Amino acid sequence: METVSARLDRIVGEFADLDGRDKLELLVEFAAGLPPLPESHRARRDETEGRVHECQTPVFLWPEVVDGRARLVAEVAPEAPTVKGFVAMVAQAVEGRPAEEAAALGEDFLDRTGLADVLGILRSRGLRAILARVKRGLLAGAQA
Repeated sequence: METVSARLDRIVGEFADLDGRDKLELLVEFAAGLPPLPESHRARRDETEGRVHECQTPVFLWPEVVDGRARLVAEVAPEAPTVKGFVAMVAQAVEGRPAEEAAALGEDFLDRTGLADVLGILRSRGLRAILARVKRGLLAGAQA
């Protein structure tokens, strides 16, 4: 099974030779891969639990550890497909991997994809906050 690092490298490779417009199109394609919010998390969302306040877009994240394995449950407003695509990439990278490994997500992931330059400073700041929230949540879950 592919490690988180190998998964991130594969995703970064998909963005490597694309221009800005194509990077955004690929990011939107990733958005389609984010599963819908499970019923079990809807009440938590309605209470604004899991909200990433640093992000202008309504983003809700629940990094979870089940039997030592990472899982990211998330919901992103449909009017923000680029943010949703980023969350989908992170979820794909950590899914089912050991929690400690998943919590070691590279902080340079956004830069390596070249998306930071395309999305601008405000959106990039929000995406970095998302990544930090996922890492903290998985680390806390791994230590519990």
